[in-house]
Amino acid sequence: MPQVVFTLGDDVSTDAIYPGRFMATVLPTETPQFAFADYTDFNTRLKAKQVPPGSVVVAGANFGCGSSREQAASTLKGHELTIIARGYARIFLQNSANLGLRTIICPDIDAADGHELEISATEVANKTTGRTFKVVPLPKARQDIIDAGGLIAYTRQRLLQKHGKA
Repeated sequence: MPQVVFTLGDDVSTDAIYPGRFMATVLPTETPQFAFADYTDFNTRLKAKQVPPGSVVVAGANFGCGSSREQAASTLKGHELTIIARGYARIFLQNSANLGLRTIICPDIDAADGHELEISATEVANKTTGRTFKVVPLPKARQDIIDAGGLIAYTRQRLLQKHGKA
């Protein structure tokens, strides 16, 4: 069962997720080392591979605000994190879909570090507190892209299907 490994408040900027001073590093294979670099305890845990894939970061409203840097999503995708937020900045949400980062909009989410969550398409159940929260579904096309692993993988699948090779 996925566990909350980090909680944040509202208005988490892309600079907090992937600081601008690392913009010279843009390769998705290299960006993960800088995830939440200024949150040194969490960054150290990520780099030491102490955070299992599928772990959850919970945030408030307007997650990913600020710049349009794609690296903010790729750095999180590199750790295979799931992000549950009360809301997202529009560009961050699109970048996340394009890269296949699992993002869930849950306006009333209430969870803390260490809580275990059960996530479905319609709700997030906090198994630690016994509370359940409704999910705002992403548009089907956007969810299909995420489920495929990102826009490139989605396009590849569609082309293979179209040409009868899938």
